[in-house]
Amino acid sequence: MKRLVPSSLLGQVMISVALALLVAQIVSFALLYRAGEERRDAAILTAAAYQIVNGAERTERQAGRVDPEDRFDKHRSGQSRRGERRARREPSMPRGLPRPLRYTVSSELPIVASETNITDLHEERLRTIFAIEDINPHAIIITIRRAGEDPVLLDFAQGRPRFNLRTDWHDRRLYVAAIQREPDSEWETARVLDPTRKRAPLGMLLFQTFVAFGFLIAILFLVLRRITRPLAELTDRVSDFSRQPDRVVVLKESGPSDTRRLIAAHNAMESRIAAMLDEKNVMLGAIGHDLKTPLAALRVRIESVPDDAQRQKMADSIEDIAATLDDILALARVGHAAGQGLEPVDVGALAISVVEEFEDLGDPVAIVEWPEQKQRVVARIQETWLKRALRNLVCNAVRYGGSAELSVLETDGHVVLRVEDHGPGIPPDQIAHMMEPFTRGEASRNRATGGAGLGLTLARAIAEQHGGELVLSNRNADDNAKSNHGGLRAELRLPL
Repeated sequence: MKRLVPSSLLGQVMISVALALLVAQIVSFALLYRAGEERRDAAILTAAAYQIVNGAERTERQAGRVDPEDRFDKHRSGQSRRGERRARREPSMPRGLPRPLRYTVSSELPIVASETNITDLHEERLRTIFAIEDINPHAIIITIRRAGEDPVLLDFAQGRPRFNLRTDWHDRRLYVAAIQREPDSEWETARVLDPTRKRAPLGMLLFQTFVAFGFLIAILFLVLRRITRPLAELTDRVSDFSRQPDRVVVLKESGPSDTRRLIAAHNAMESRIAAMLDEKNVMLGAIGHDLKTPLAALRVRIESVPDDAQRQKMADSIEDIAATLDDILALARVGHAAGQGLEPVDVGALAISVVEEFEDLGDPVAIVEWPEQKQRVVARIQETWLKRALRNLVCNAVRYGGSAELSVLETDGHVVLRVEDHGPGIPPDQIAHMMEPFTRGEASRNRATGGAGLGLTLARAIAEQHGGELVLSNRNADDNAKSNHGGLRAELRLPL
């Protein structure tokens, strides 16, 4: 399901608004369709009512029961009523039935027990129409049945073969409306066929709906694209700046006013951060130069100390200060001009060279795992910096675990340089803290046993400079997280 939903702001807003518009169009179409059906039913009932009125008048004229003078007065008085009736009459429906079937009179109830009486739904409309003609019926009955099941139509068709041959009317809906003017009087019944629905207007309505929907979506896409494009560029720039903070790029301010203000604020922030980094590098360089000069002078002066033991302690202290200063300056330089000096390097060969350095010093360091068939693993790296990071990890493993086991692995598009030892490990709640500057696992201030606490920090910074990460874990954390007897595992994960 997550794959079907776009992750970008543009895609999610487009999907959300498109669904909302589609639902709105469906609701609008349903309301229009329902209104059309109601008008259709109203027109059919209106036609049925006037068939009863006209049929009764026609029957009276044929029977001669209407006086010509009364008929004239009724006609004259009915002109205004018919004009008013035509003005507000809804569109009439095609009759579709021969005249003898439109109006019938019988003493029997025109509805059977199995049929549904829908009088409650339409009685008010029929009474309104009859009131215009000064008719107040005692009872009204309305039902809908299949035309082929109406007994009057069937009797009419049996005597007329030509009409019976027309089978198009059998499955159509037939509206049957009947009134009883007085109690116990005859039922006057009108029959109206439900006209065949025309498909052309429905298709046109659907076409118009989809055209409007497509037009709105196109406009929405253009508007959202104007909003999200500057945000996408800003996102890419922030990602680039996090990797290369010394490289300042001024983004063009575009998009809505809120987005332009955001881009302007980012440009100002980026310039200030870059200036602060430059000042930091200049300051650290000056500190390094100013401190190394007196340290070199101290090395010369301690030669005049007569006590050999004191002179050696003073020399060791100076070396510790100089080594710590070198680590601080190296940490400050990591990430400066990131991305420069990258070159394809065989990571396996680099690991072997580091192991050979420690073997020459007599330290127990060995490579224990290699990619299948010992294939070359090539990555674009800064070789000098990566060697320093790997040396720091191996040095920590030898110092705290007595030995180091190095592995070179390739997995999921990454090369992994894994260094393991058999030391006490690190308590799980302190692993993240150990990678902070000047944090040491050994409490003494002796550099031979504890160091300055910058080795892991520097290794992590170098890994992040290459777009990777440094991961620390206890080798037996899954089996016994409290004992930590399995040693520490440090992994440099670098993208290939």
